[in-house]
Amino acid sequence: MARNFKSIIAWQKSDDLAVEIYQETGKSFPADERFGLTSQIRRAATSIPANIAEGSGRETLKDFARFLHNAQGSLSEVEYFLHLAKRLNYFDEVTFTNLENQRSEVGRLLNGFIKLIKQKIHNGERT
Repeated sequence: MARNFKSIIAWQKSDDLAVEIYQETGKSFPADERFGLTSQIRRAATSIPANIAEGSGRETLKDFARFLHNAQGSLSEVEYFLHLAKRLNYFDEVTFTNLENQRSEVGRLLNGFIKLIKQKIHNGERT
């Protein structure tokens, strides 16, 4: 059963986070990080909305939940990469705080959405 992933608020906010990370890493990361940290944080950031989108196209809620958990794992990677970039002074305090606040919001939304899906599974819904 295909769901409209674009209507999922966790997807919308994670998509916004991915765009923001692309923009900020393009501005503030050194050129020699293009194939290192820049690539890793961008891949992790885009994996969050991509997993939500892919899971939404799966037939069962159980499959959907698995992809939401994958998105959660990618969000944890982003958390670490933001921390590392801050320690390396690639982000100023304002940029770091903005990205971290966005990441935290995505985490709250994703956790709430996973709880909703798990409740539906618990109640016997399959699709």
